[in-house]
Amino acid sequence: MEKRLFDIVFSLLVMILALPFFLLCVLIVKCSSSGPVFYAHPRVGRHGKSFSCWKFRTMYRDADARLKPLLASDPALMSEWKTYFKLKVDPRITRFGKFLRKTSLDELPQFYNVLKGDMSIVGPRPLTVEEVTYYLKEKAPTILSVKPGLTSLWITRGRNRLSLDQRIAMEEYYVTHRTFWLDCKLIGKTIWLMICPKGAY
Repeated sequence: MEKRLFDIVFSLLVMILALPFFLLCVLIVKCSSSGPVFYAHPRVGRHGKSFSCWKFRTMYRDADARLKPLLASDPALMSEWKTYFKLKVDPRITRFGKFLRKTSLDELPQFYNVLKGDMSIVGPRPLTVEEVTYYLKEKAPTILSVKPGLTSLWITRGRNRLSLDQRIAMEEYYVTHRTFWLDCKLIGKTIWLMICPKGAY
């Protein structure tokens, strides 16, 4: 109950204070490339319940159509995609989208997910069905026992510079050792990383 109350109060505070910057991001996304401002992607939440995870759109409108021929033309990219379900250098990302991802500002709309109750401010990062199947395996019941978070231990410890095994270990550690003070510490580190971003792409 206390965590949920904190999530609501913190999310409302951030959304009010960041409203001018939020509106600026909306304007730039809309003007920088054609397509919707927001992008909703299916993710797996607590106890395996699916939900739409909201972000600012960082890719070109036809990004999904571009993916198949892109992977077919480069075996190395295909291998990278099958391993990580993302590409370190992705030509489908817009110029402004690269900035949003680098600073994690593309995830600001997820405060709406927090208010809805789909997510928490701190928790394991939400995964797709494919990622849960291939990555979590026997760890799934533990990691999916809590709401996914807007930020996490994994994000503050290196993010994409870490291996998948390290990520899963950190997400599991958070679930079994989470406290209010740990959440506060991770929120503080996340704010610092948004100012001095590392490991995001």
